Amino acid sequence: MKYELSYWEKQSFFEPIDVAVIGSGIVGLAAAIHLKEKNPKLRVVVFERGPMPAGASTRNAGFACFGSMTELIDDLSHTPEDTVLATVEKRWNGLQRLRALIGDENMEFRQWGGYEMFTENDTDIFTECAERMPEFNEKIGRITGHREVYKMADERIASFGFRDVRHLIINQPEGQVNTGKMMTALLGKARAAGVEIFNGIGIRSLEDGSNGVLMETENDWTIRAGRVLVAVNGFARKLFPDLDLYPARNQVLITKPVPGLKVEGCFHYDKGYYYFRNIDGRILLGGGRNLDFETEKTLEFGSNPLIRSALAKLLHEVICPGQAVEIDHWWTGILGLGPVKKPIIQRASPNVVVSVRLSGMGVAIGTLVGQEGAELIQ
Repeated sequence: MKYELSYWEKQSFFEPIDVAVIGSGIVGLAAAIHLKEKNPKLRVVVFERGPMPAGASTRNAGFACFGSMTELIDDLSHTPEDTVLATVEKRWNGLQRLRALIGDENMEFRQWGGYEMFTENDTDIFTECAERMPEFNEKIGRITGHREVYKMADERIASFGFRDVRHLIINQPEGQVNTGKMMTALLGKARAAGVEIFNGIGIRSLEDGSNGVLMETENDWTIRAGRVLVAVNGFARKLFPDLDLYPARNQVLITKPVPGLKVEGCFHYDKGYYYFRNIDGRILLGGGRNLDFETEKTLEFGSNPLIRSALAKLLHEVICPGQAVEIDHWWTGILGLGPVKKPIIQRASPNVVVSVRLSGMGVAIGTLVGQEGAELIQ
């Protein structure tokens, strides 16, 4: 049965709206807060299709990372250096903006570094990393202000209990956050600023005109806003089919508590396609999208048996070998990727701005992307 808005509902809840923000993830909330801080009189309303931010913001691993060496080397193989370094700078600056916005303790930010793991099959890429470490320390150091960003950490392998891991490189300024507390803090900050948030309302289409933007919802309502900022990242092509972006599903698992767990910290493996960390005495592990790129280019949440099998094998054979580790739960998140790891922050029409394509680095870059989108829409 179709639910039609009453006169009172339409008038009281949806008229007038100065700025509508579509998506209540890191980008959308950062944009909404920024708009209210710049102009407290604006009525800013966030529309979210899910019961909570339904994409990647509440489903990520909580890595406050900005670039492992193998990922950057891979990026440099097909992207100009200036573009790669500019994106790293945006990630770094975005992290500082996130920390300033909600505070380190409110998201349990810990700058304990991020490790990159190399097995016996990774000799060539490790050798390249070792040879180019001074170069990367100089270039990334200029961005972060740290003299020694990357450092060998082989002496820590034994203490973590890994099998067949030959080398570790630590990115010392990287860190980690509690994703749930981060998003709870952002939601609280937005509401305290006077931002209104409506969950369960997905936007199907936008029509920009002389009287503002007409939004058609998934339940056939029509709502008008003066301006609109689109911050749905991987889902953006539902509204803009020609946008240079595609969705990418990520498989994630978390184990049951592991007695005597030795792993401590955030880890990347295989150009960042795999990632894991300890949390609450458990291992959180995700990735493997490179095993089945085409299947994972989807907006549908759900499992991929090939990838889940590979993740389980990595868990049992490399990360926690010889331990009776049980998988407690699986989930998926939807990323927004493109041909280059550069966010899209642009005007789609006179009254509509898009702030999307975070390339799996939402924790790092999301706040900056949201705030820059808000500046563009004012």
